[in-house]
Amino acid sequence: MTDLEAALRTVVQGEVSFDVTSRALTTMDASNYRRVPLGVVAPHDADDVAAVLEVCRDHMVPVVARGGGTSIAGQATGAGVVLDFTRHMNRIVSLDPEARTAVVQPGLVLDRLQDAAAPHGLRFGPDPSTHSRCTLGGMIGNNSCGSHSVAWGTTADSVRELDVITARGERLRLGEEWAGAPRGLRELVEGELARLRTGFPELPRRISGYALDALLPEKGADVARSFCGSEGTLGILTEATVGLVEAPRARALAVLAYVDESAAAEAAAGLLPYGPLTVEGMAADLVPSTAALPRGGAWLFVETGGESQGEARARAEAIVRAADVVDALVVTDAAGQRALWRIREDASGTATRMPDGSEAWPGWEDCAVPPQRLGAYLRDFRALLTAHGLRGTPYGHFGDGCIHVRIDFDLLTEAGIGRFRRFSEELAEVVVAHGGSLSGEHGDGQARAELLPKMYGEAMVRLFERAKGVWDPDDLLNPGMLVRPAPLDANLRFAVLPREPVDVAFGYPADGGDFSAAVRRCVGVAKCRTTSVSGPSVMCPSFRATGEEEHSTRGRARLLHEMLAGELVTDGWRSTEVRDALDLCLSCKGCRSDCPVEVDMATYKAEFLHHHYEGRRRPAAHYSMGRLPQWLRVVARTRTASLVNALAAVRPLARAAKRLGGIAPEREIPRVATRTFSRWWEGRRAEAGSGGGLGGGDALADGVRERGELVVLWPDTFTEHLSPSVGEAAVRVLEAAGLRVALPPTVRLKRVPVGDGERGGGRTAVAMDPLSLLRGRSRVCCGLTYVSTGQLDRARAVLRRTLDLMEPVLETAAPVVVLEPSCAAALRSDLPELLHDDPRARRLADRVLTFAETLERHAPDWTPPRVDRAAVGQTHCHQHAVLGDGADRRLRQAALLSGELSGGCCGLAGNFGFEKGHFEVSLACAEEQLLPSVRGAQEGAVVLADGFSCRTQLEQLAGVRGRHLAEVLAEASGEALEGASGDGEGVADESGR
Repeated sequence: MTDLEAALRTVVQGEVSFDVTSRALTTMDASNYRRVPLGVVAPHDADDVAAVLEVCRDHMVPVVARGGGTSIAGQATGAGVVLDFTRHMNRIVSLDPEARTAVVQPGLVLDRLQDAAAPHGLRFGPDPSTHSRCTLGGMIGNNSCGSHSVAWGTTADSVRELDVITARGERLRLGEEWAGAPRGLRELVEGELARLRTGFPELPRRISGYALDALLPEKGADVARSFCGSEGTLGILTEATVGLVEAPRARALAVLAYVDESAAAEAAAGLLPYGPLTVEGMAADLVPSTAALPRGGAWLFVETGGESQGEARARAEAIVRAADVVDALVVTDAAGQRALWRIREDASGTATRMPDGSEAWPGWEDCAVPPQRLGAYLRDFRALLTAHGLRGTPYGHFGDGCIHVRIDFDLLTEAGIGRFRRFSEELAEVVVAHGGSLSGEHGDGQARAELLPKMYGEAMVRLFERAKGVWDPDDLLNPGMLVRPAPLDANLRFAVLPREPVDVAFGYPADGGDFSAAVRRCVGVAKCRTTSVSGPSVMCPSFRATGEEEHSTRGRARLLHEMLAGELVTDGWRSTEVRDALDLCLSCKGCRSDCPVEVDMATYKAEFLHHHYEGRRRPAAHYSMGRLPQWLRVVARTRTASLVNALAAVRPLARAAKRLGGIAPEREIPRVATRTFSRWWEGRRAEAGSGGGLGGGDALADGVRERGELVVLWPDTFTEHLSPSVGEAAVRVLEAAGLRVALPPTVRLKRVPVGDGERGGGRTAVAMDPLSLLRGRSRVCCGLTYVSTGQLDRARAVLRRTLDLMEPVLETAAPVVVLEPSCAAALRSDLPELLHDDPRARRLADRVLTFAETLERHAPDWTPPRVDRAAVGQTHCHQHAVLGDGADRRLRQAALLSGELSGGCCGLAGNFGFEKGHFEVSLACAEEQLLPSVRGAQEGAVVLADGFSCRTQLEQLAGVRGRHLAEVLAEASGEALEGASGDGEGVADESGR
């Protein structure tokens, strides 16, 4: 322990963390920059802040204040002690609806303030796109704005008083008329009145530099306002009194389509006289092809408000009539507006990938010019991009003349970094020529502070330095920001990453096969740090359960970044810090769809576990649950399901088995079906005297195509051994829809030496381990349990064997129907990414359909039975992330199953919720959405749960039986499921467990 750490631990009530993980999590924000701190302190209160400042002053160690870590210019990183306000100093102290004010702590997330103000018809005006995770302290530090700034201004416009502690320990309450000003500030300003009156451009989004002009007497000498946008360089905020505004009772959103972004930019300023709440611009490159937008190449999102829905709509329609547009759309329903705003809010992430998939970066994220100059500025901006051979798609706050853009800078090579510098210097001159500000929202930080002399001149910058000296004479607060700045091309976070591709198992096709590029995807916008689920989204359940950065997608990506860098995390793939952070990753794949840059932490986790345990003993759960398909096949072949179930019912034996298998003691071991789905299938075929199908290793049976379109039903491990009733129901429904159902081929395994299958070559199915010596039919498997536990060599062998078995199917046009969403997702995504060298993998992945997709595409004329009941439950996280649930929604609607399924994750997530040490997090995830939705369901509602994990979680935590959609439709169509098997072996219950 260093002297600094020991001294801090003596005087600080909150957490003092100098460990590798805590430091690694705060090396970066959402910018291009990286600085390694000495340690992180989560202060408990203002006294803790004062104590930290005193200790750091004694040791001459810098201090950096950090909120949500979403700053885009590097100002939330530092080489000294980082103060994390999100852990403890995150409360609303008071809210006064009459005065329309709130007193808040700096770590309070903006959405929490909005939630508290909403019942009073109030809201905080500024709302950055990161509103679900950015903090009020960070917003004050950067003078954040957001889409509603045309109506309610910047954060500085909403600040009333600020409680601040200076680096030398002076506690100040800043307000108007010099209230709380540090000694010497008034004298400094009064000696420079002429310069302050003439040296600042007049525009709504001037954020760059210190707002010293707010201290002019004609502006009320507002010290609190002048502190806004100082990026933690003048003092540390401990409490703020902020103003609230009246929220419109109703809103409408007019989406105006233009030919291109220049036309949209030219039109934006002309809409301001109509009093809109927003005038946001986006170009087509940033909009998903599936977005329901009017035809055009660029759009303005213009929101209007009113006392009633009719008034809000009328104002929106008046704007449409006044605008010269290609096309337009007015949306009044709340869900439709949320969906459109989500596109805009995700742009800060989606913009990091160009249309061809190449990387793009911040750096010139938010220049602002007078709104009337925006069109001309954009033309000059585009010309400069072309001159430097760069690309970028502008978007942002067109009504305020503020443009966001990510540019495809090459920040990995010396030549590329040189171009980055030259472009930055030239663009600064273009912005100034248009009367603009280098920063229009996110602050200068390291990205732009070096260029402030181009905007303000050397004399004004020296005045900024003198002001900094008044507040912080020792230069301890966030040094290198705003004044005496670090070079804009220093401390780049990419410089520490390996230059050669890392040897990995997955193909990472979207990242050119480069694991470093995959990890670089995380730019830090931190959508994974939201504390509540919005709509159908999933990401990131472990963060919401723990509130810890290391259990967010961003936190894990940061640790992987540092693992590759090798400076802080020095033991590479063997890192215990990375292992521990990934331990609570549910592999829900929610980040794959909900993260704006599509970080796929489930894949990264599997990759890490593969390398981490290579040549070493694995956790017991990897053997017991990671190899679940093998154990269940043994039970099926030996016909010992009844014995296994009986033994599992003996509590001492169950406890011993769970302890031996690394299974959480709170869990019950699921019952194994006494008759597998395949055995039911074979018995049914025998009774019918039909040879139709692909089973038994035979070639395509004669006459299959003559009796209906062929579909191949995948007998996944869960349907096969644990829930055969799902497979039985699916067969009946598919056949009722006029489809001919077959199962994949099987072949006899041979006695071969253990391990040969690891090489995965050849056309013959090869045994992988001694269990195959029991002899039996080799069946297809998606490899899910092997992938989720990082047993990627085994997964490859299983998948190559599966491809061998599926070759007869691939020679037909038959779709492959997969009932278990997690298995379908594994086949769609993991299979082609893991076997990227085998073209059969992509062919099979492209054949995979869900149950609902199969009916929609291959039985379009079939009408499902009328269930006519309410439905509750949760969309499977893998279905949401990889497969999509559009077909399921339409099928439920056609069957008159009313109601929306919740988002989030059930928390069981395959092996995760069964592993020892995961029960509490698993329970917390279930309690977030799934269990409340079931408890609050109306009587007679159908509980839908297509995934075995979801059904098991419902059964074990709520005593509720969830059902697959196939079971519900089969029951409604009058196809009663068999209550017992036909071979004399009774089943445990309707679900087959």
